[in-house]
Amino acid sequence: MHHPNLFLVTSFLFISCTSNNPGVRIDPGNFTRRPQISFQTIKAIPVPGGYERVALAQGSFGEWLAKITVKKDGLVYLFDGSLKKNQTAQFAVLDVPIGKKDLLLCADAVIRLRAEYLFHYKRYEEIFFKDNNGKSYAWEGSGNQQNFDNYLENVFSQCGTASLEKQLKPVNDWREMQPGDVFIKGGFPGHAMIVIDAAINTTGNKIFMLA
Repeated sequence: MHHPNLFLVTSFLFISCTSNNPGVRIDPGNFTRRPQISFQTIKAIPVPGGYERVALAQGSFGEWLAKITVKKDGLVYLFDGSLKKNQTAQFAVLDVPIGKKDLLLCADAVIRLRAEYLFHYKRYEEIFFKDNNGKSYAWEGSGNQQNFDNYLENVFSQCGTASLEKQLKPVNDWREMQPGDVFIKGGFPGHAMIVIDAAINTTGNKIFMLA
């Protein structure tokens, strides 16, 4: 099975702090596909009227995510360079390398983004992930990108949603989630989506952009 860069697909999740409604997902297929994307980064994507982006601390994971560039053509490619058949399921695509092996799934996408953030800031001692049996896979190198990519490939083959769910710390109130937090249901395969952006309006309604 060919796995596309699915973690680069974004959609909006609207959440109300005053309602029991768990949220309404906008069908990304309703967006008109454009030959060129007009925004260059996540933080440049316009938020809906009446909303403002949540404040992000400098150097935080969320602030790093906001700086990720967006592909101009808006197309999703498979690991082998071929185009994914369905090109209506995404709003935008992050310009992030996914490697040339058939490895990357949803949990691996979350792992890659978090690991790349820590790698960028040279916080190497914080880069470790555990498999479902609790075995830890720690990055023990320095700033060599190729070696780091090889390390991540090993992590992708050993870890998944079930193990990642155990490693993550729960948010007490999901309405307080911030960019960098994760919606996850551990299992085989389970599913995970990372909050890539968030905005709020004056009534407390919050929207999340997921990847």
